[in-house]
Amino acid sequence: MGGRMARIHPTGARSLDVTLGGTKVTLLDSSEAVESILGGCLERELPLGVVSANLDHVYHFGSGGRWERTLDAVEGLEWLTLLDGAPLASAAERITGQQWPRLAGSDLIGPLLDRAEADGLRVGFLGGLPEAHQLLRGRLAEQRPALRIAGFWGPSRGELEDPRMSRAVASRIADAGTDLLVVGLGKPRQELWIAEHGAETGARVLLAFGAVVDFLAERIRRAPVWVSDHGLEWAWRLALEPARLSERYLVQGPEAYLRLRRNSAPGTVALTAAARAAAARDASRAAHPAGRGLEPGSPRPRPNGGFIPVDEPADVAALIVAYSSADALGPLIDSLRGAARSVRLRVVVADNSPDPSTLEALAAHPDVVAFGTGGNLGYAGGINAAMAAAGQAEGYLVLNPDTMVLPGAVDAMLARLRAGAGAVVPLMLTDDGERYPSLRREPTAARAWGDALFGARFPGRPQWCAETDFHDESYAHAHTVDWATGAAILVSADAAAAAGPWDERYFMYSEETDYCRTLRQLGYEVWFEPAARVRHAGAGSGSSGELAALMAVNKVRYLRKHATPARAALGAGGVVVREVLRAGDAGHRRTLATLLAPWTWGTLPHATRPAEGATGDGAAHPEGCVIIPAHNEEAVIGRTLGGLRPALESGAVEVIVACNGCTDRTAAIAADVPGVRVLDLVAPGKTNALNAADAVATRWPRVYLDADIEIPPAALRSVLAELGRGRYLAGRPDFRYDTSGCGALVGAYYRARVRVPPTREALWGAGCYAMTEAGHDRLGAFPDGAPDDFYVDTLFSAEQKVLLDCEPVVVRPPRTAGSLLSTLHRVYRAPAESGQRATPARTLGGLVASVRGPLSLVDAAVYASFALMGRRQSASARGVSRWERDESSRR
Repeated sequence: MGGRMARIHPTGARSLDVTLGGTKVTLLDSSEAVESILGGCLERELPLGVVSANLDHVYHFGSGGRWERTLDAVEGLEWLTLLDGAPLASAAERITGQQWPRLAGSDLIGPLLDRAEADGLRVGFLGGLPEAHQLLRGRLAEQRPALRIAGFWGPSRGELEDPRMSRAVASRIADAGTDLLVVGLGKPRQELWIAEHGAETGARVLLAFGAVVDFLAERIRRAPVWVSDHGLEWAWRLALEPARLSERYLVQGPEAYLRLRRNSAPGTVALTAAARAAAARDASRAAHPAGRGLEPGSPRPRPNGGFIPVDEPADVAALIVAYSSADALGPLIDSLRGAARSVRLRVVVADNSPDPSTLEALAAHPDVVAFGTGGNLGYAGGINAAMAAAGQAEGYLVLNPDTMVLPGAVDAMLARLRAGAGAVVPLMLTDDGERYPSLRREPTAARAWGDALFGARFPGRPQWCAETDFHDESYAHAHTVDWATGAAILVSADAAAAAGPWDERYFMYSEETDYCRTLRQLGYEVWFEPAARVRHAGAGSGSSGELAALMAVNKVRYLRKHATPARAALGAGGVVVREVLRAGDAGHRRTLATLLAPWTWGTLPHATRPAEGATGDGAAHPEGCVIIPAHNEEAVIGRTLGGLRPALESGAVEVIVACNGCTDRTAAIAADVPGVRVLDLVAPGKTNALNAADAVATRWPRVYLDADIEIPPAALRSVLAELGRGRYLAGRPDFRYDTSGCGALVGAYYRARVRVPPTREALWGAGCYAMTEAGHDRLGAFPDGAPDDFYVDTLFSAEQKVLLDCEPVVVRPPRTAGSLLSTLHRVYRAPAESGQRATPARTLGGLVASVRGPLSLVDAAVYASFALMGRRQSASARGVSRWERDESSRR
């Protein structure tokens, strides 16, 4: 169990728990508070940490604060949070209908010291300057001569941030026999120090009372009573110490007040993140074997640093995605062997490399599970492939190939995972040992603009306008985070099972952002663990201009996926402005050009997938047939057949070119390709060509390919393999438009078209579709007059067809506006001539939803104009039978 809130039941108390700003506050009067804190002090089972909650506390520890839920996760310590600060007192009165006294540390310290003096407790003071200690010692000797003083300790900030030095300070406090420790280090440092080292001091009560040492020593004047009664202490203290307190009161204070208004309620929060995560774990255990935990009596860690095989349960499975990483993997594997001496560790490497050098280097480590993915799946795709091969483990540690896990890191991350975290990220170090600012906040439009305008400048600016966390304190203490750079992250088996696969659409960058968001939405917490240190060289995946552009583009894609259209557009504007302000650099100019040309995003680095069932070792090619109707296609037929050579050479695929009414060299060119069967039909007509080819074909599934469409070998394998399983009746591969050489209006039309969901969910539009034998039985024969791809699409429901996410076929659309209108004429005539109803309303809805900014609005307007003209022409030409096609793309 994590840290507990103290169960306070003083005699005759009227205590009440409320939630103020997302933190639990116990409402008491002064005498009840003193009794609750020091009553039975020496008999306490666990030490008690006492906190005064004001707006500063809400900012740091309440909802949305950097240290939210950090105190609740502490083992071996109870907490009592008391009411302080005028805004919180007003909120408590609104909630409960009665007034409650404010219990500031400066008000309680007197009665508490009186009680400690009476009970003979030894009191120590932590924090403050030596001169303040000297003054305080004299004041206490004069005012409370019977008070037993354990000592005064004033460690520097550096000592407080160093865990070893802090443990030494705590040990000295314990040696002094301290019962009551007054900790005056300021928020949030004092609460965090108590959470991490309070139990080591031996003190039974620890008071997080800020500047109380200076107040007792009379180095700082207390606010007059009338100032306090009117809730203006903040203004008094700001006037006395403007340099130190201006940010707290003028910047952080308003944000904390908004959180207080939004996140206050009677009682405590009904469903905590821990409860949500427990529910998710219960569900995932039933759905995924990794969620059931390890069997007792499993083998212990290997003292020689050997890795656990897949058929044995492991504590941690390290998942490494490699790309030409032969030189980098050696140091990482060696560092993991050190970790394997104390943790049952399995290592899995998914290699995206285009050559065998990485796998050849790993052959020296036979206990590493290593395999080639058959393509470059990207980081997310590689993680998913490694996860599928990782077997049973308590947690899955995702690592970049150019990282090194420092001693104790895996143990520390696993300990945090076992304490209830859903995922854990370590402290990242650069190659020269410097700390890297790896912690991030959820991307928003405001943060995109803040980063655009300020970058790494003003690191202390408010959280709402900075995505990267630059605060030193954030890297010194464990706490929950939104996300962190994905070079190293440990995910529990329960969380991994609940979250499912990583989103492969990102290829690189933003995939960890998306995954951590999924974890948080499921109720799992992502924790930063500073005791775990991982060194990251940062060069394993390169830093090309294309990757910089991809990073910026993926920020926009992420916002579009998770934000409202308006906020996504605003955030995208911030991403663009960031590049504009840095356009003096050539790399930023290239990124800006890419951002402003979304039709080029498809050319950025992206996944290249292996054919389904292919292993790269000569695995059999899936069987099937490719039918190509062709009419005077001498300009393109050679290019199309060239992509089919691997299939032809396999002997598993028959290729039939149905030449119909050709007066050029189409048939002769096709006949020169070994293995191609050519039908030389006298009568023109695509329908006649398709039916004639079907009549002589012998194999299934069948791919129907337009003569000007190039289908990559991997895409053909994927289509044939998937339909060969029998789960679907029809399908097609993914496709992309090659709009190079197109007019501006045509380019705008096709940019809008790819954004409209209905056009991406149909069999038509790619110039390539496929059917199984059972699917073809529904068709019978291709009917006259109807465009084949549109007609076939109407035969199948969404559940009966599959749109494969594979290497796309290349579609070369019409180059001119006139050619595009001719093509649309045929497309829009199809519903009427096939007896099917068109769905312009659905398309219009998708078109409107696709608008995310001024550029996409222009594209949508061009699309709508072409669509209206095409429909008008098709209506006037119904009943005219001819096979229209575009000639401009065949030149």
